[in-house]
Amino acid sequence: MTRIGVITFPGTLDDVDAARAVRLAGAEPASLWHKDADIHGVDAVVVPGGFSYGDYLRCGAIARFAPVMDEVIAAAGRGMPVLGICNGFQILTEAHLLPGALIRNDHQKFICREQRLRVESTTTAWTNLFDEGEEIVVPLKNGEGNFIASPDELDRLEGEGLVVFRYLDNPNGSARDIAGVRNQRGNVVGLMPHPEHAVEPGFGPDSPAGARQGVDGLRLFQSAISALVGA
Repeated sequence: MTRIGVITFPGTLDDVDAARAVRLAGAEPASLWHKDADIHGVDAVVVPGGFSYGDYLRCGAIARFAPVMDEVIAAAGRGMPVLGICNGFQILTEAHLLPGALIRNDHQKFICREQRLRVESTTTAWTNLFDEGEEIVVPLKNGEGNFIASPDELDRLEGEGLVVFRYLDNPNGSARDIAGVRNQRGNVVGLMPHPEHAVEPGFGPDSPAGARQGVDGLRLFQSAISALVGA
């Protein structure tokens, strides 16, 4: 069975939810601790949301130097699928596995709501079961979710198809409505909204068309399994 590791840092909040999403998708979740010097042979890694190390210095800045991240960076370089959610996205940008940075929301407030997204890239390990242009809804909860990059870098992301998710109603001021990005290879993806909170009917927001009840986030984890099985 596919094994997907979920990292826990001091201050992580959504590791249990991410592990549950992995299990519902059909894989075996494996717990990874921030002090681990290896990733114990997992096939993919989820860096979940929360407030790693209390968000001291800036979000993700300390977690990026945790021993386990050295192994994640090396594994990502070999092509292992890695997903960063919210604080995990911040950690991946701090580790330079993904471009850009996340800063305080433009309205200076924490936000928690159901969030509409458009899927922009389906050629990644985490989005291959979506349709390009598809609209989905997953929960959003952040205070530092404002994606920024230089104008030249934003042009590069757009030109090279590295934007994975885009806000349909920008909640935090993110440049060009960017909610998630990928690396060039497509094995590393980060997004601010929380797909792990939309994996079971009745416990997540319904899709816009009402055909999918609360499970729009599940396909990210199923996509990773599909990518690994087909590799």
